[in-house]
Amino acid sequence: MSFRKKLLLLFVATILLCVAVISASVYSTLRRSFEQANRDRANAVAAQFRSEFQRTRAEVVRKVESVAASETVQHIALDVNRVPNNSGQYVGEASTLSSQQQLDFLELVDYRGTILSSAQWQAKFGYPEAAIPQATNPQMANLPSAPPALPAGAFLKREELPDGPTLGLFAIRAARVGEQPLYVIGGERLDQGFLSTLDIPAGTRVLLYQNLDTKWNPKTLLDLNGPAAGADKIAPLAARVRDTLQESQEVIPWTSDPADAEVFHAIPLTGPNLSAINQDAANQDPASQQLMGVLLVGSSRRPLIELQRQVVSTALLVGGAGIVVAVLASLWFGARVTRPVVSLVEAARRVAAGDLGAKVEVESGDELGELAASFNRMTEDLVQQKDRTLQAERVAAWRELARRLAHELKNPLFPLQVTVENLMRAKQKSPEIFEEVFHEGTATLLAEINNLKTIIGRFSEFSRMPQPQRQPTQVNEVVLSVLRVFQAQVQENQIVVHTALADALPAISADPDLLHRALQNLVLNAIDAMPHGGELTIRTAALGDRIELSVADTGAGLTQEECGRLFTPYYTTKQHGTGLGLAIVQSVVSDHGGKISVESTKEKGSTFRIELPCDFSAHSASLR
Repeated sequence: MSFRKKLLLLFVATILLCVAVISASVYSTLRRSFEQANRDRANAVAAQFRSEFQRTRAEVVRKVESVAASETVQHIALDVNRVPNNSGQYVGEASTLSSQQQLDFLELVDYRGTILSSAQWQAKFGYPEAAIPQATNPQMANLPSAPPALPAGAFLKREELPDGPTLGLFAIRAARVGEQPLYVIGGERLDQGFLSTLDIPAGTRVLLYQNLDTKWNPKTLLDLNGPAAGADKIAPLAARVRDTLQESQEVIPWTSDPADAEVFHAIPLTGPNLSAINQDAANQDPASQQLMGVLLVGSSRRPLIELQRQVVSTALLVGGAGIVVAVLASLWFGARVTRPVVSLVEAARRVAAGDLGAKVEVESGDELGELAASFNRMTEDLVQQKDRTLQAERVAAWRELARRLAHELKNPLFPLQVTVENLMRAKQKSPEIFEEVFHEGTATLLAEINNLKTIIGRFSEFSRMPQPQRQPTQVNEVVLSVLRVFQAQVQENQIVVHTALADALPAISADPDLLHRALQNLVLNAIDAMPHGGELTIRTAALGDRIELSVADTGAGLTQEECGRLFTPYYTTKQHGTGLGLAIVQSVVSDHGGKISVESTKEKGSTFRIELPCDFSAHSASLR
């Protein structure tokens, strides 16, 4: 992957990560804020409901006490004590009294729990009232001197009406005139009319579920206009509150759109369990409560959902804009950074190819500019170093050539000098044997002169290395032709030859004669390194666009120092070598655009590797 792509991905990932983190943080903060606001609104409505509930309770108690203290009730109480069985004349009194005090419910009940008059349902005359224990407990009916304990304040109670049960807030007071009390039970409805007295915030609605039946009844779920719609979806929340008598909360989805959902806070409304009290009047438990209703405060999630959608849309918009900015920034920054880097890479490649005059333009004064300037200084230093190195190599080469030439010429010159001196002495001192000495001396002179000619010929041959005459060449055929030349010699020296020639090796553009000569020198060196026999292994292999040729022996091997100087002209490890064989091999390989290397371990053998390119067109052009 290129640097520009990496830079682009880095910019895009950074921007997207920042947008995602910020959006998630805002999203989460909005959610918590709205949830807290919903709780605050629900608590405010609940507090308002409790305040209104307490006010209504006090008002109901006051009104019932006023009724119990009225002259009409006092008169009825005296009459009931005097004539217990003459109570039918009071059937209509409750309606009159309830109208005076503006009570929705009012009943007059004697000490036995029998209803004398009912404002809400006159047909209840003569029936027992469940709120008075004697009405349902026959054992207490004979205990008039022990009146039951009555609730001190108002309480919630289910009330039967001709059109069905309803929920009301009731209070009980006794008019004690005479031996037996007369009970006044009055109350007001707890329905949508009560809800209309609440100041409900915008985005919030209040529902009241009247728990009048043992099973869920959707008709008893009321809002400000009467029975509420969608009651079945609220049923699980109301059932959970009825089972636990604890406040609960739930999100109610009305449609597939999350914005239409509401968060409902359910608050239980409890009242005394009259049936439990009546069953054990002697051991009344004030904590014995039952669920009479559920106050449901619903808050719309539309503002939250719409704001969250806006956050998501903004995040997507910012993310998209960020990506565009990242692309432009990465292109600008990448061009600013990669252009000089690309120029630097191209110049480095040219230097590696041998063009030490390559320069990089310095376009800025920052680190990249300093890098380009340093590169230019490096190439200048390389040119100077190359010139110095070439000069030193030329001097060293001439010195080595002079030394080697002097050494090679010194050996035949000494016999020549001795022979000439012998001839001169024989001519002066023994003319009679001069003829014999002359023939022997001239033979020696001719032999040494031939040695001089041979030495001069070798040096001349190395100096006149011909340029390769290229043609399609099969390396495997060159290997086989060289092995045929040395077949008798390897058998004589008891050398085992192993060949591992790659199949379908491609032909290369090379001079087969020069390759034959180079390989012949390597094989000859390997044979000389194994005078007592050994193994000679020749391998060929295709390595991509190059061909590798290796020659390995199991001879005496070389040291690391010897390996480093092995290809230096006139350097030899042999007693009678000229030091030109491996230099010739290196020259041939270099002329073909290849390279040669050696690996050797003392007493374990040596391996020479030659790598030759399959295509020499570019190299040949550079040489020209």
